Amino acid sequence: MTSPFWGSKVFSASHSNLECFLDRITPTVRAHFLPKSCLRDLNSPWHPVGKNTIEYFTLADLWDQFDEWSAYGLGVPIVLKGGETVVQFYVPYLSGIQIYTSKSFNSLRNPREECEVVEFESDSWSEDSESDKLSRSLSNNSSRTWDAVSEDSNFDQEGSWPMKDRLGSLYFQYFERLPPFLRVPVVYKINELAQNYPGLMTFRSVDLSPASWMAVAWYPIYHIPSGRNVRDLSTCFLTYHTLSSSFQDIASEEAKEKSFCSSEEGDKGEEPEGECSGSISLPPFGLATYKMHGNLWRNPASTDQEKITSLTSAADSWLKQLRLEHHDFTYFTTHS
Repeated sequence: MTSPFWGSKVFSASHSNLECFLDRITPTVRAHFLPKSCLRDLNSPWHPVGKNTIEYFTLADLWDQFDEWSAYGLGVPIVLKGGETVVQFYVPYLSGIQIYTSKSFNSLRNPREECEVVEFESDSWSEDSESDKLSRSLSNNSSRTWDAVSEDSNFDQEGSWPMKDRLGSLYFQYFERLPPFLRVPVVYKINELAQNYPGLMTFRSVDLSPASWMAVAWYPIYHIPSGRNVRDLSTCFLTYHTLSSSFQDIASEEAKEKSFCSSEEGDKGEEPEGECSGSISLPPFGLATYKMHGNLWRNPASTDQEKITSLTSAADSWLKQLRLEHHDFTYFTTHS
């Protein structure tokens, strides 16, 4: 039996429900292009070398991606034992976010200007910059890289630049601590926070340092067809996404490698041919799970378990490098 919401898609024996989930919850936003001549410091390690333009997205467009998901939930097709497919709906909640800018918010010009001059404090970066280290760490999804960064960093040595100067200016941060039933979905929370921090609506990814990130908690609400008593359908996820232009090349290449699920109707990945280069994908670089039992999400014929281990390790390393204790991550990993 195939869900009417997912057409006649045929899944192979190695189909991965985990990869399908990660594919579906990956935000895809409209790409904008900024001439590199608009950047005062063309040698900034925050942006790719050898390109005449820098691709970026706006935070406003990112929140628009979550608008419908926040209101109705996001449907994820899940193949049950025996081949039956159900669509499990998840609601996204803002779990944590940190916005670091290249300079203080008050010194940034209007981000709506066609060619904003962005200054970078390049003297606060070493030759092997923190951006490079973060980029390598993100692309490898390896805690060993983060350990190496910690070992060769001079953050704590006398006379060194403090971490906040290397990472940029912290404009805003928020960490949710309310129980799930008292939370509001991503878009509503962002609208609330933006009343005091308008940069949440006006910033562009090109304005943000590599340390900018957000975590989204995905809680299940219902599935179609209903009435399936499957324990793993109650699994909750916590995904981590970078918000900086620095990692977009890495993320976009990984997102283009393969897409694990699609639908005949309403699929977020269905775009007219030729428009792929006009969008930016933000796949999760970190992950934590809660109430994951059995093999519904971890197909033994795939690399699901290795993927979960790698992404969880990457999230843990990211938080340690920023010296943060993320409430949801701690809860998910200690109650798994």
